[in-house]
Amino acid sequence: MNKIVTSGKTVEDAVRQGLAKLGTTEDQVAVNVLEQPSKGFLGLIGVKAAKVELTLLEPARTVPSSQGSDSKLRVPESVHQQEKTFGDKNPYEEAASFVRDVGENMGLDVKVEIVQGKDNTVLNISGHDLGLMIGRRGQTLDALQYLANIIANRYSDSFIRIILDAENFRERRKKTLEELADRLAGRVVRTRKEVTLEPMSPQERKVIHSQLQDHPEVKTYSKGDEPNRRVVIALKHGR
Repeated sequence: MNKIVTSGKTVEDAVRQGLAKLGTTEDQVAVNVLEQPSKGFLGLIGVKAAKVELTLLEPARTVPSSQGSDSKLRVPESVHQQEKTFGDKNPYEEAASFVRDVGENMGLDVKVEIVQGKDNTVLNISGHDLGLMIGRRGQTLDALQYLANIIANRYSDSFIRIILDAENFRERRKKTLEELADRLAGRVVRTRKEVTLEPMSPQERKVIHSQLQDHPEVKTYSKGDEPNRRVVIALKHGR
């Protein structure tokens, strides 16, 4: 089986399910978004699921190369793909325009800077009173990021991923989560009882897992289904 079609609540969910069924990783496949999920303002999701088609790449296309020629045939997030425009629309510019429009509807005057890096593209929002766009623990920012990705992928012939940030919130939130992970790990060691965290996004769960992956006494794992999936911190076996 070298091709599969899967569905999910979001494009990322559908891609993740397809990768699991194929038993491979994202750098080994080409992703074609067949259908976007229905949505409402600020991330309210309707009943229509996202549908994607994953195709395994030829072996020659999956071997990392420093020549530059093979990189165009590999992951959609590569620099070559990021710099590409589709038709007369640039997906990143369209996503940035959407964010500016949302800010205007909120009564905010915001600027959006597009920063393309090696691994991802970041839309940095700047302006006054951005708390409304960030929301409690970044929930509004995450919803806007979700919608910005949907809009960008409408103008892309391959799956792309955008990170939305405002006032360096992502880095500040990362540090908060790292400190939380260390503190709760200490509690688990002292009490000998596991701790279950509140539901988090996949990105935030990854921060917790990464922070504690080399801890000598505790381990982490996730349980539950999206959007209520949680990280559990527990003692390692034999301790």
